[in-house]
Amino acid sequence: MYAALDGEREQRGLGWYELADQLWEQSEALNADRPEDHPLCGGAVPRFGDRGDISCQYAMFMLRWMGSAPEEFLSGPVVDVGPVALPEAGPEHRLRWNLDEVHAELNDRRTELGLTWATLAEEIGCTPARLTNLKTARTADMDLVMRVTQWLGRPAAAFIHPAAW
Repeated sequence: MYAALDGEREQRGLGWYELADQLWEQSEALNADRPEDHPLCGGAVPRFGDRGDISCQYAMFMLRWMGSAPEEFLSGPVVDVGPVALPEAGPEHRLRWNLDEVHAELNDRRTELGLTWATLAEEIGCTPARLTNLKTARTADMDLVMRVTQWLGRPAAAFIHPAAW
């Protein structure tokens, strides 16, 4: 995703701070209603390329700006989950993952299959706590939520909604 973001940024002739401004301004009306929210930092945006990971909520700013779905950046075997387009969000919203919905569907499927959290975590490739914490988390790393949606056979967009936070 970083390479695509950087390429699009360069194509539009933007520096990192200008990109951060554009990412933030996608939700201009919401930002005006929530002055306590912190704008994106132009210095922080390119750092995710160095780290190789990013929070699922932070990634939504970038995916929205590029007009891309998270599934476009998966590597390795990919489950066909059907249409993956993200929902539209006006300037009064941000696109946000509803991690409680992710957890609920994951728990339902786990129960249906008779799996323990430990067995499921081993199958997905994480710790059980990372999965159970989705119930109350506001953010999680993008890699984890995409592994979960792929395991569920569901598009990420099923859990991403326009939100006022």
